[in-house]
Parts: sequence; C-alpha cells; structure tokens
Amino acid sequence: MKMKKREVRSFNGKLSGFSLQIIPFSEVRDLSINDRVRKILKLVLSNKIIILQGKLRAEEEIRLIEDTMAMVDHVKNFRGIELAVIEPDMSNPTFMQKFKRNLAKSLVGHSNSLTVIGPAAIVKEIKRDPSKIEVMLGNN
Repeated sequence: MKMKKREVRSFNGKLSGFSLQIIPFSEVRDLSINDRVRKILKLVLSNKIIILQGKLRAEEEIRLIEDTMAMVDHVKNFRGIELAVIEPDMSNPTFMQKFKRNLAKSLVGHSNSLTVIGPAAIVKEIKRDPSKIEVMLGNN
C-alpha cells in the first residue's frame, strides 16, 4: 500500500512534503539481509518514511546502521536515518501467552511489531512509549 505525497503546514508556516510507504511483512519475509537493507535504503534515499510490519532482526538492523553510516559522507544531503520499533506489551505474560507468542514468532517472525524508519533530513525525532510512536517532522 502506497500513500501519495501530501503537503503539511508546520507551526512556523513552512510547507514540507513527505511520503509514507507501508511495507507488509509478506513483502520482505523471504528477502536476504542484503536485499532487505537495500530495499529500505532505496526508499529512505527517495525521502520516504517507511512503516514496516514486523521488526528487523538484530543482524539486519546492524547492517542497516553500518550501511547508513558509510553513506552519510558519500551521498549528497543524506544525514542518516531515524528508526524506532513498537511491540505489544508482554510484561507479566501468562504461560499460554508466552507459548503462543513464541510459536507465532518461530512461524512468522516478529510480524506483530511495527518499525518506523525515515530519513534524518525529514524525521526530526521518533518518540515511543509502549503503546504508540510519535514521528516529529522538521526541516533540519
């Protein structure tokens, strides 16, 4: 599902354009680490804010950060990325909840999580708490 660019009026009266891209888990499930990172960076470099169903594995997140840091000095006007993950609150789960979660995780991965990734030039800050993510946009 792809959303169109939309003009947003900020508090200081300046207009900024941004685009959101929602990526379902099924679209990245079978990709290699390289392909997932490449897909994400391609979208971020085109100034899209990504909402990824699921969560990157630790090695994918490390690779994304490494590749981003390598690109900062070599790609004009690229300042890096902002990234946040929100997951369901599983504090004090019952035995059955743990069992169901582990079974689902082994079958389909972390698809019950959401990951937000955006270019640092557009996304000023990402704040998260257990139940929501706030994405602050700004002209950095």
